[in-house]
Amino acid sequence: MFVVIEGPNGVGKTTVAGLLAERLRHHTGQPVHLTTEPTRTPLGNLLREAEAILHGRALALALAADRTTHIEDEIIPALDAGTIVVSDRYVQSSLVLQRLDAVDLGEIWSYNRYVLPPAISLYLVDDPQVIATRLAARRQLTRLEATGTPERELRLYREAFDFLNGHLWHQAWIDCHRRDPDHIVDAILDTLAPLLARRPRA
Repeated sequence: MFVVIEGPNGVGKTTVAGLLAERLRHHTGQPVHLTTEPTRTPLGNLLREAEAILHGRALALALAADRTTHIEDEIIPALDAGTIVVSDRYVQSSLVLQRLDAVDLGEIWSYNRYVLPPAISLYLVDDPQVIATRLAARRQLTRLEATGTPERELRLYREAFDFLNGHLWHQAWIDCHRRDPDHIVDAILDTLAPLLARRPRA
């Protein structure tokens, strides 16, 4: 099973994805592989550093290339081995962040249209002011974090959600407002319960 955690910068994706992976291991008794985008490969690490100087179409293409190798070299082999995969960010991040970089939604999708659809994509949403406060507490923001606002990213994620609904992707919203990470993961596990029930037990 391939699960994606998405949402605007500062909403808590990385914390929730890590906790979800731990809880899934305990809940299912099966291996869980936690991953992220950009990847922790040499290409992904280069993109993390290059975001400040790489813009628009060039960045969108480079991220699509990193995602392709992520799918082929990491996600699919893990799934084939019977492992649950949890990814902190996926194609939805491109459908949002590259639009902050003035790339058209249709063009972004044209670079990513062959990606592997997840079993489910979970979008974390919270009060924009809460997200803005978290971002303000960071020592340094990336170029795209500084370019966008929580309100704008939330709107673009809703547009990405609607767009992928048109491609029949399985998606759900997770309301994080006034919930700590444990309670957010409780809500995620409730959402995943029908999918988990269909998985063969170890």
